[in-house]
Amino acid sequence: MKYILVTGGVISGIGKGIIASSIGTILKSCGLRVTAIKIDPYINIDAGTFSPYEHGEVFVLNDGGEVDLDLGNYERFLDISLYKDNNITTGKIYQHVINKERHGDYLGKTVQVVPHITDAVQEWVMNQAKVPVDDDRKEPQICLGGTIGDIEGMPFVEAFRQFQFKAKRENFCNIHVSLVPQPNATGEQKTKPTQNSVRALRGLGLSPDLIVCRSAKPIEMAVKEKISMFCHVEPEQVIFIHDVSSTYRVPILLEEQGIIKYFKQRLNLPIDDQPSDLLMKWKKMADRYERLLKVCSIALVGKYTKLSDCYASVFKALEHSALAINHKLDLMYIDSTELECSMEAENSVKYHQAWHKLCKADGILVPGGFGIRGTEGKLQAISWARTKKKPFLGVCLGMQLAVVEFARNCLNWKDANSTEFDPDTKNPVVIDMPEHNPGDMGGTMRLGKRRTVFKMQNSVLRKLYGDEMFVEERHRHRYEVNPELTHCFEEKGLKFVGHDTEGNRMEIIELENHPYFVGVQFHPEFSSRPMKPSPPYLGLLLAATGTLSAYLQRGCKLSP
Repeated sequence: MKYILVTGGVISGIGKGIIASSIGTILKSCGLRVTAIKIDPYINIDAGTFSPYEHGEVFVLNDGGEVDLDLGNYERFLDISLYKDNNITTGKIYQHVINKERHGDYLGKTVQVVPHITDAVQEWVMNQAKVPVDDDRKEPQICLGGTIGDIEGMPFVEAFRQFQFKAKRENFCNIHVSLVPQPNATGEQKTKPTQNSVRALRGLGLSPDLIVCRSAKPIEMAVKEKISMFCHVEPEQVIFIHDVSSTYRVPILLEEQGIIKYFKQRLNLPIDDQPSDLLMKWKKMADRYERLLKVCSIALVGKYTKLSDCYASVFKALEHSALAINHKLDLMYIDSTELECSMEAENSVKYHQAWHKLCKADGILVPGGFGIRGTEGKLQAISWARTKKKPFLGVCLGMQLAVVEFARNCLNWKDANSTEFDPDTKNPVVIDMPEHNPGDMGGTMRLGKRRTVFKMQNSVLRKLYGDEMFVEERHRHRYEVNPELTHCFEEKGLKFVGHDTEGNRMEIIELENHPYFVGVQFHPEFSSRPMKPSPPYLGLLLAATGTLSAYLQRGCKLSP
């Protein structure tokens, strides 16, 4: 097993996840099996109870793990399926060690950070690195891992300082991602932050083999030579990644700077110097992305719109679908509270700007979420999509609110609501699930990959999924459509075309006589891949560009 540790310096959010994923993509294109582990120094057991503004979206895995969004990048780039234990947190490690101590496994010893916590980290990494993540179920050959040098992450850094000797030099490589800022006052690219960052890392006992420098613009050769000299590495061990139009370009930039040849020598890998067809496909995809001329605009109506990372997987799923139909995505984030009538009195400019965005969009998407804030604005957007026949996709809460909107305006149940927002409503069209435990918040939802069975032959979504009998997608919800009231909706044209395997849970809705009005209880964005777009999102983009009918007539084949 070869281990590649990716550390970050100067600032957080520098792109460790994308760079680790891109390196994994290059190694996978050379015919190697790659897995990935993300290390987060927070004490939370998992990411499930975070506010999206704290760490971005919560990514859900097949096994129900609620994890950091970087694991989403790993899955998309490497086309693998990870597990909750691929996301290590301080909370998980300490819980593991404390449980062992209570069990008596340490036989009276004083349990300390060194060696017990650091040993637990190493043991976890070695065990998880062996778990197959590809469809062929073979053991991986390369394990990518990411951590950071905050004060709370020190036990992890110390664990890897020890681990580099346990694994041996030819099996362990450290990549340090740093920032090369360019102040506007001088316009000169500064190397001092990188020098200090590498010095600090060396002081902790880790020496970087590769230094990946992030910058706004391409870095000059003189800067590369200066970093090489002051950071005690060869010039070819300094890699530059400047800001690019799309993340698909990052593996290409790395490969152009000789990273395959370096890894082959440094880790003694049984690979050719040249990348395979897989990397050529990435290059073609990156070239195609940059040449797109036609634009499709989608309005994303949510409540976490100030930070794009809150809807990272939704954005990627839309981007994958847009690229598949040769369109550039124009994603307009609309804060749902700004569509509400109360906003007109409070701030009429914001209100009219939000409605202007919604009206000019080619399609409307209402993603998942929790809590009552902004729900009335989402209901307004759904009503607009339904009445004006705008292509619409509702995901999780978006589907539930589509049912609420239909109940209020088509069934005339004016107080129809979800028991999440109004526990005493007389028409509870969305109810909490029997398993829901209102006591604990963490890990108490219906999570992970579940099967959805199609109940109707002529469903649009069934055709988009290739006319399959069932699909398996990832879930994350506490509430569901009330199965006792579904017949009322179906009589009026809102069809529940997909159920769970028992037939009790409503998973997919479709509205008759509408170009594309679809809601799904699951989160299809988590399974979307750059070369395999998610069918519900692809359907939205096709409908928004007016090509859905032609696509279905061609037997769900994209035009060249």
